[in-house]
Amino acid sequence: MIKVKSLNSKSKIAVISPSNGLPYLFNDIYELGLKNMEELFDFKIVEYPTARMSPDKLYKHPELRAKDINDAFKDDSIDGIIISIGGYESIRILKFLDIEMIKNNPKLIMGFSDATTFLSYLSLNGLITFYGPSVMAGFAQLKHIDEKYKNNLIEFLTDLNVPYKYKSYDKYTNGYKDWNDKDTLGECESFYKNTGLDFFNESGKVKGKLWGGCIEVLEFLKGTKYFPKLEFFNDKILFFETSEEKPTPDQVGYMLRNYGIQGILNRVKGIVFGRAKDYSESEILELRKIIKDIIEIEFKVKNISIVMKADFGHTDPKWILPYGMEVLLDADSKNIVLLESPFN
Repeated sequence: MIKVKSLNSKSKIAVISPSNGLPYLFNDIYELGLKNMEELFDFKIVEYPTARMSPDKLYKHPELRAKDINDAFKDDSIDGIIISIGGYESIRILKFLDIEMIKNNPKLIMGFSDATTFLSYLSLNGLITFYGPSVMAGFAQLKHIDEKYKNNLIEFLTDLNVPYKYKSYDKYTNGYKDWNDKDTLGECESFYKNTGLDFFNESGKVKGKLWGGCIEVLEFLKGTKYFPKLEFFNDKILFFETSEEKPTPDQVGYMLRNYGIQGILNRVKGIVFGRAKDYSESEILELRKIIKDIIEIEFKVKNISIVMKADFGHTDPKWILPYGMEVLLDADSKNIVLLESPFN
């Protein structure tokens, strides 16, 4: 895997909109995200042409979205790339990406949700990429979430030491207050007590390299040349999370079952599920049973660890997960540990 440089307090960050033009529609929350990145991290923001482009123009011109990614990688003055927000059809930009140029100019690129398309594809081609907060969903809320969130992001991006134990936050939120209301801009909806990681189908200690993303977005990739071949999944740790679309437990089961039919579940070492956004406790228990039945009864998978309620994806605070790096799932101590640094 091609490692990248870590960031620092003077890093120049390219901000792009490779999926949807929400900065155009919700300028205030976007501006707040940029402000927090400048004030709390001391990053230098460079907005690329798509950053504030209208949703209509972005939709009609996937090549412009890809051009921003290509240009940001090509520009030696840029230290990292962070997306503004997700969307639903960034898969259309993949054919326009200059993969060889990107690999020859490696740097941090981070996002989540619909960013799964290009993050997973670049990872498939050997570049370490990062599943983590975006400008509008993550950075914009930092002053209204436990300060440990900000400190952990700074530590991970600028001063990461491995082994790095992922720590569950004390509380989590499923979403944000109305972005049209300036009086509550950047605030989150209710916070709930975090009961910690849920390990089951335990296999003691297992290690593997991370790959995954938003499970619904990965469905867009299946059957295309952008989805990995079966051998790719040997000894991987998959990470999956669900979006604000809130697929039912049964629907998540349909998606996971396909990984079993493909033979993928028999090759991986573990699966980590992010906390399912907006799920009730009964829905979480239903999902847990469906996952357990698929693994144990339907495909009789052995020597695999399953973890639920991890802090990444569409709830906040968010961990940063680097594609392609080795992690340890320790069912004995109930810990997830990053064993390998993504930074050179």
